[in-house]
Amino acid sequence: MGRAEAGTPKYLANKMKAKGLQKLRWYCQMCEKQCRDENGFKCHTMSESHQRQLLLFADSPGKFLHNFSKEFSDGYLELLRRRFGTKRTNANKIYQEYIAHKEHIHMNATRWLTLSDYVKWLGRTGQVVADETEKGWFVSYIDRSPEAMERQAKAERKEKMEKDDEERMTDFIEKQIKKAKSKDDGDDSGQEKYTELVREEAEPLKLDIRLEKKFQPESILGKSALLAKRPNSEIDEKVFKKPRSMLVEKGGSHSKSALDEIIQQEEAKKERANRKDYWLHKNIVVKFISKSMGDKFFKQKAVVQELVDKYQAKIKFLDTGEKLKVDQAHLETVIPAMGKTVLVVNGAYRGSEALLKKLDERKFSVSIEILHGPLKGRIVDNVQYEDISKLYDT
Repeated sequence: MGRAEAGTPKYLANKMKAKGLQKLRWYCQMCEKQCRDENGFKCHTMSESHQRQLLLFADSPGKFLHNFSKEFSDGYLELLRRRFGTKRTNANKIYQEYIAHKEHIHMNATRWLTLSDYVKWLGRTGQVVADETEKGWFVSYIDRSPEAMERQAKAERKEKMEKDDEERMTDFIEKQIKKAKSKDDGDDSGQEKYTELVREEAEPLKLDIRLEKKFQPESILGKSALLAKRPNSEIDEKVFKKPRSMLVEKGGSHSKSALDEIIQQEEAKKERANRKDYWLHKNIVVKFISKSMGDKFFKQKAVVQELVDKYQAKIKFLDTGEKLKVDQAHLETVIPAMGKTVLVVNGAYRGSEALLKKLDERKFSVSIEILHGPLKGRIVDNVQYEDISKLYDT
């Protein structure tokens, strides 16, 4: 039977069938030929061209398998990079878009039997970040292009400069505090001690005021020409009036309030920079608060052993020793006893180790003392429960 003539309904039907995807079991990867039915595929396998391709494959099967696997992986990763970027995406969704193209490399011609095996291989080789959930495997592309590496290096340099500026400002504030304290101590030692005025009712009040005769340059030199033209009230007000700055005691409330304001501004700046929507840290003790795994793990304490990403971690339960990969939404922080070591997991002092000093149950907050770094010894009040967690003692 000959082919249908161009323009006939049969010809158009054949073209429409050839355009779409056909059954995978009737596709020959070596010849890159798609057959429509079992009879056509059988005829193809007995053809001379197919036999020649099989002989070529038999000479070096590893070479062909490697080439097919590389083409499949390159196409899959290129689609992931262009279509989804670094977003976390379902691996099967990417695969469905990849196989929508008719000329794609089929997975049964590669070294991987299933899509899960391929995704695990991508994760092991560091090309993507792969994690398994109840909805299947999810992948995030790791961009290692020169442009991305340059952007990352610039961001790291900027973060380092900001951190250096913060440390310099912290040192400056510490020096100002010490200087103010030393001035206060010196003023207290040199001040005169005043006693309370006590008067008996029977005795009349007597005041012994001794006024020293002040030096009057006018009596000797006379008034200057400029002062002579001014009224006496203006002279008294401008010449003999003390400046306001001299009336304020050294180290008084004005200097202290300005210093406190500087400290508050710096802490507010650090709070904005370090406040994140994720708080998981390695080696902290957490409590499992989800009933999705049943009552066995509900409200059980565990230690964070490894961070999968910003929001997920692998934990080990302290009582049973069982391990589990969970999201931070299923966990909460643990407040230890007084005097124990904690880790600040969020806020201005994020990542700092501290000592638990005080607990305020009404405000759901604590007071801590920073243990290390340039801020060592600083007492921080009103730290919320969710911003600190107990450190695991190994």
